[in-house]
Amino acid sequence: MEKCMIARTAAAVLLLWAVMDPPVLVGAGPPPERIEVARFSKAEPDGPLPEDWKPQIFKKIPRHTDYRIVTDNDRIVVSAESRNAASGLVRTIAIDPARTPILQWQWKISGILKKGNVTLKSGDDYPARIYVTFAYDPDRVGFFEKAKYEAARILYGSYPPAGALAYIWANKAPRESLSPNPYTDRVKMIAVQSGEANAGTWITESRNIVDDYQAAFGEPPPMISGIAIMTDTDNTGESATAWYGDIVFLGE
Repeated sequence: MEKCMIARTAAAVLLLWAVMDPPVLVGAGPPPERIEVARFSKAEPDGPLPEDWKPQIFKKIPRHTDYRIVTDNDRIVVSAESRNAASGLVRTIAIDPARTPILQWQWKISGILKKGNVTLKSGDDYPARIYVTFAYDPDRVGFFEKAKYEAARILYGSYPPAGALAYIWANKAPRESLSPNPYTDRVKMIAVQSGEANAGTWITESRNIVDDYQAAFGEPPPMISGIAIMTDTDNTGESATAWYGDIVFLGE
């Protein structure tokens, strides 16, 4: 695989397949109305994280984001505290975006990162982001790309994702702006929130995955292979606190 896909970057969520079990298909049969990917609200405060969600640790980064189940007023959510640190929480799950194209979640941040910048590797940190990864489809790539994916499968035991959408809370990027990740264009970032205007407030987001993938990559999306949440500050050296609520996929 190309270097950017095997090195640690903020886009290293593309390495999900190296540490997680193969995704389990959800939503077979009649079109479902709702797929609950994260039911953090049903967890026990100060208890373990849901078993389907596992840490994504980067070996070369000594400090990791601290994820915990907490109570925030009347909500049970995941809190994420990052102090010049980086790690994520991931769940592998196979979902057909054509059947449940609407991704909905809740999040809140304490504040933005002053040095954050969507165009720079040194600024590739966000107080909160949601990743959606997409499965490799051999029918969509040419011979040389297939060879790269086969090499990755031999090395890691399964195919890597074909790409990812990252929904970010930026500091200056205009809302709804679409940017390639500064490490790899296999990850496209969408600034769902930007600036401090909504900091400290719970926000419910709703995105059409099919429309966003089409805008980002110029084609309909393949199967979804995983979801991740990530609060990281290792590039900027700053600190951030975020809270994540339930995450669901909905039919139109």
